[in-house]
Amino acid sequence: MPSTLADIRTKVRRITKSPQEAQLSTANLDDYINTFVLYDFPEQLRLFYLRTTLTFWTKPYVDTYTTTTANVNDPLYNFKNKYVSVHPPFYIGGYPVWFTQSQQEFFGSYPFVNYVNQEDTGDGIINFFSGTLTNFPILRGKVTFTSIDANNNALTAHDVPITDTTGNLVDVPTGVTIGSINYVTGVWDVTFIGSPGNGQPIWSETVPYVTGIPSAIMYFDYTFTVRPVPDKAYPVNFEVYIRPTALLDSGQSPQLEQWWQYIALGAAKKIFEDRTQYDRADAIMNTFKEQEMMVLRSTLVQLQNERSATIYTQQTGLSGGPWNYGGNNGIL
Repeated sequence: MPSTLADIRTKVRRITKSPQEAQLSTANLDDYINTFVLYDFPEQLRLFYLRTTLTFWTKPYVDTYTTTTANVNDPLYNFKNKYVSVHPPFYIGGYPVWFTQSQQEFFGSYPFVNYVNQEDTGDGIINFFSGTLTNFPILRGKVTFTSIDANNNALTAHDVPITDTTGNLVDVPTGVTIGSINYVTGVWDVTFIGSPGNGQPIWSETVPYVTGIPSAIMYFDYTFTVRPVPDKAYPVNFEVYIRPTALLDSGQSPQLEQWWQYIALGAAKKIFEDRTQYDRADAIMNTFKEQEMMVLRSTLVQLQNERSATIYTQQTGLSGGPWNYGGNNGIL
């Protein structure tokens, strides 16, 4: 049965009346096909068969997990290009957790409360200082050391994380590295560009925290933030819509073979648009929409089996089951 990239190419050439390589090269044709598959298809249709579970693992003392990592073995590698959207429920360590995409809600519940402490005092000559913070561990990216020189100019250094547990202290505004900080042990050192004035305090501003199993997670700006900060590795499970797989080999079929005609019509439509043949694009729209409904049909039928969620839904579960922890549905 037809369904492969070769079949899609043939159908697109027939629809667009471009049977010859000189009229439409195979390389350009594949670009049209995969542009539709990767970018148009997932935005026009969110199909049940493109929804799956993704898992990544927390690290001790790390509260943020970026999705722009360069490590190809990381589950979050190239996240924004591989996945279209994320969806609850979220589970951390097997427990359901609160999920939000609002910074206002998340940091309203888990605010950044700066702990300000005088670490030392300047004498107008020495510019190197070191010590151990009073409270630790501390959040990465939330550390500031500051003082004032003899001319009342600010001396400021902020942290730039370099590993999960250590960071550089960088001068503001030059960007020069002038010290270091250990987020877990609280050990720090800084060499200010100028010398703090005689009697001027050297202040630290940090955000200490207590570790534990996370019970809340926020997704914002392609970054996951968890609270409390983990004390160990925990699996984080949630649902995502995956982007359809690009078709690169002539014998390769879409994830569901049924999609091949829809993909061919979508690619043909894009070719007509680039050729400014809008009348021909309009002429295939009825067939295109018909195929779109046929592709969507299996998802609609599948979702009919799922009851609409209400405030009473969870009460219909088995009493005394694994989630019955004194009425809190298993959330710790």
